[in-house]
Amino acid sequence: MSDTTSNGIVYPTSTDNTRLWEHFATMAGSINPQLGMPQREIFTVSGTWTKPDAAKWMHVQVVGGGGGGGGVPATSSTESACAGGGGGGGYAESMIPAASVGDTVTVVIGAGGTGGAAGGNNGNTGSSTSFGSTVVAAGGSGGFAGIEATTTRAVAGGDAGVGTAGDLLVRGGDGGNGVVVDASPATTGYGGAGLYGTQQRATAITSGAAPGTSAQDEGRYGGGGGGAVSGTAANSATNGGDGADGICIVTTYF
Repeated sequence: MSDTTSNGIVYPTSTDNTRLWEHFATMAGSINPQLGMPQREIFTVSGTWTKPDAAKWMHVQVVGGGGGGGGVPATSSTESACAGGGGGGGYAESMIPAASVGDTVTVVIGAGGTGGAAGGNNGNTGSSTSFGSTVVAAGGSGGFAGIEATTTRAVAGGDAGVGTAGDLLVRGGDGGNGVVVDASPATTGYGGAGLYGTQQRATAITSGAAPGTSAQDEGRYGGGGGGAVSGTAANSATNGGDGADGICIVTTYF
């Protein structure tokens, strides 16, 4: 005769003359699945997670989409403008018993917020990434638009997103402020970091104009886009950089 532990391991309980090797074979057969390597699935686009056979636990990690950087308006020969960077997406994680979820779970990957259109337009907020309703992280806010200035002026970067459902809820990095000092660009708003990517460096110029740097181009999951900049010159309006999409990582243990 035999019995089974709560983890599914079979062990002998008989007191008859069953051969020991038969007991050992039974135990080895039941323990073997417990020693399988974890299975990891990485979602960078929305889809459906399917629960593997014999799954016991899942470690789920999500990062929301990053916010877009702000745009800047056209400037005259005596003006400049610097926009704020987008905030980084939030992070959430949980250890989930496999028995507590269905055979499939919908995974939604938060899109990065688009950069503010050329002109005095704020960046757009990134959207949430979710594993069903169990693990969710919000996107970062967009950076504020730059304002043409002949003196000193500052605009704010976007607020970071934060995890909203899960065992561990973490904020991303706030977007950097855009600062003009004495009609010259001093600080262009960098894009805030997500947990799986560093902050997005802003463009450095003193004349001419440049769009905000795109976190999408750099592969920073959940990173905010950089703010646009216009140096001290007559320049056209310029757009902010796009935030990066989020990510979901599901590691299954057997």
